[in-house]
Amino acid sequence: MSFLNTLATSTSSSAQPTSAASSTATMSSAPVSLKGDIQVADAPTDSVSGLAWSPTSDLLAAGSWDSSVRVYQVAPNGQTRGVAAYAHAAPVLSVAWSKDGSKLFSGGCDGAGRMLDTTTGQAMQVAQHDAPIKCVRWVETPRGGLLATGGWDKTLRYWDLRSPAPAAVIQLPERLYTMDVKYPWLVLGTADRHIQIYDLSNPTVVFNQSQSGLAMQTRVVSMGDGVYAYGNVEGRVQLTWTSPSDPSAKHQPFNFKAHRTRLPNEPATSYGSVVWAVNDISFHPLYTGTFTTCGSDGRILTWDAENRTRLATFEPAGAPVTATAFSRTGALLAYAVSYDWHRGHAGNTPDVPSRVMVHSCRDDEVKPRHAAK
Repeated sequence: MSFLNTLATSTSSSAQPTSAASSTATMSSAPVSLKGDIQVADAPTDSVSGLAWSPTSDLLAAGSWDSSVRVYQVAPNGQTRGVAAYAHAAPVLSVAWSKDGSKLFSGGCDGAGRMLDTTTGQAMQVAQHDAPIKCVRWVETPRGGLLATGGWDKTLRYWDLRSPAPAAVIQLPERLYTMDVKYPWLVLGTADRHIQIYDLSNPTVVFNQSQSGLAMQTRVVSMGDGVYAYGNVEGRVQLTWTSPSDPSAKHQPFNFKAHRTRLPNEPATSYGSVVWAVNDISFHPLYTGTFTTCGSDGRILTWDAENRTRLATFEPAGAPVTATAFSRTGALLAYAVSYDWHRGHAGNTPDVPSRVMVHSCRDDEVKPRHAAK
């Protein structure tokens, strides 16, 4: 492979729908240490907006507010080296790989969707919106692969890479904030708390549309096997099964508190707490139902969806964790520590770090536990 560097838990404090039950998560004991985690070389110089591992190799992509997309080769022990980079004309908001790992896609505030061909090392523009592109994802359909882009121009667009014009343009109810794909579903969240699901056998028609089960703005949505999770700005997460095989209460939608900090001297039964935005959610590629959440509180948490249990709490990273991503085997977890703008422009001080870290996962951090009999 050749590259060309071209860089120039859970009582609601707000009203919740009656269809979504709240669930209490069990906390693990000692926090997971970050001391052995490895920092990637040549990290972005501004906030990291997205991370994505290649589905076929140990390549990690990072998109940043410094307008760059950088690609790192990651060894099994976590050691890294930069192998490629390219630039947008404005901050990058999302990165994603094609199914075969031969192409890397990105979208940004310049309204452009760009692609790096890893076989030739060439970067080129392949998509365009009338406003910033918030999310890019590769979509497999019965008719072949497409690039899906969603933007603040209130559109979802599909692109056949052989044509400069979009294959389809779908009008959304509001600006797109988040999107994820796991065949046969595409799930997205927009402003005003709209959640839409598309069946990729008919990708231009809304399969289901609903209002978020959480009271505040949706920030991230992520898909696992038969389940999707979304988090909001008040530190809550909701889980919903796309096609529940078990119609019992176990697979009914439920939500819980994830990133909350109890105020000093407040009793455990008090509602007094500081709420933090959920910045990203990542499902484990092998352990079905295991997922991470990360937030403005600088913490990463791992969860077991089936047993409604918290598996592990990571030590504070010292600044917001803006993005996470599991490697294709699930052995490594990449995470970004950088400013997430939760305190506005005034909070973006020079002492806020911008780094990408690689953590080697232990089974007790990510493996589901058997439910008690």
